Amino acid sequence: MQELIFSVFPNENFVDLGLYQYGWEQCTPSHSYGPAARNHYLFHYVISGTGMLMSDDSKGNTQTYHIKTGQGFMLFPGQISTYVADRNLPWEYTWVEFDGLRAKGAVDAAGLSKDQPIYHARSKDLREEMMKEMLYLVEHKDMPPLHLIGHVYLFLDFLTRSTVHMANAKGSSLRDFYIKEALSFMEQNFQNDISVEDIAATCGLNRSYFGKIFKEALGKSPQEFLLSYRMIKAAELLKLTRLSIGDISNAVGYANQLHFSRAFKNMYGLSPREWRNQNRILV
Repeated sequence: MQELIFSVFPNENFVDLGLYQYGWEQCTPSHSYGPAARNHYLFHYVISGTGMLMSDDSKGNTQTYHIKTGQGFMLFPGQISTYVADRNLPWEYTWVEFDGLRAKGAVDAAGLSKDQPIYHARSKDLREEMMKEMLYLVEHKDMPPLHLIGHVYLFLDFLTRSTVHMANAKGSSLRDFYIKEALSFMEQNFQNDISVEDIAATCGLNRSYFGKIFKEALGKSPQEFLLSYRMIKAAELLKLTRLSIGDISNAVGYANQLHFSRAFKNMYGLSPREWRNQNRILV
């Protein structure tokens, strides 16, 4: 008998790490899902049983993987995949769908990619802690969003540490330092008229090299990150305050209200005023 627990995360704005949906399922024999493509990262951990994953690699070729208890698999944004429970020993698994500016770095640190999507833990204790965090989300779906996001961070921490995928750790430590410095600078100065050159200079790097390592680490260019950060901050102000559109424009680094409104509409599909009317929380 198939059993399923499934939850969708409320529509909250979390820039660094977003949670979309999560759940647990005891599958029936030969139960399958797909072929389908996801918009975000989706990780399954197999608690018991076995099954099979068919997914596209980085060249678009379909690969087949047999997965058993204690293993897991990562599905990537835009990747077409199908997964099927074993006919004789169907799997029980739990899953988390997530994304955000920190997501790619965490997945890379775990050594997972379209060419290597299967999770193999090197530490049983850390693997079990990771599973506990995933099940915690399932069992505490009514907790506040910020609380649940905290447990997604813990899940990713145990995911990365349990794989001990540290081959590039030394080489990437300096790069990680630069990225943290850049993120800190943008988060503290997004309301000012800052450029990519300003951000790169904070790290002591030229713009070209800085842009390259930033996109490799976060999957977005510095310009895309700064724009996303500003628009999400603007959405928070529209939702939670009575500030005018002009004041909010200035608060997120746009001296020109028209430019701000155009950028906001490009991201959200609505003008700031229309978005506020639909999402305002009265205070």
